[in-house]
Amino acid sequence: MKRESKQKLAKSLGDGARAARQKAGLTQADVAERIGVATEVYGRLERGLLMPSVPTLRRICMALHLPADSLLALGTGQPSVWEEAPPPPPAPEEPAMRRLMRHVRKLSPTQIRALSLVAATLRREED
Repeated sequence: MKRESKQKLAKSLGDGARAARQKAGLTQADVAERIGVATEVYGRLERGLLMPSVPTLRRICMALHLPADSLLALGTGQPSVWEEAPPPPPAPEEPAMRRLMRHVRKLSPTQIRALSLVAATLRREED
């Protein structure tokens, strides 16, 4: 996961935890005590500065009576703000490339190293 996506996920998770905590009428100290972390740590989590471990995420969900998919913004039918765009589909390979790759997959590591040197030499001659 890219750094920017991770930050967006942490922010989204923190916002969801804050909203659920406030709805339940709890303080940060209340939730921190219930999940076994320092109040300061829980505060950083709500501000999106800290990504909880999976066990801590589970304890947060249990303390706030909240399903994990809602904290992770899953199952809403719309892409989450933290999701990365899927990579573009690979370009279709030419038949000659597919044949070459079938042969390469059958080579030993020594043969692959030799082929790599040949390919590098051919590229240098091309440039």
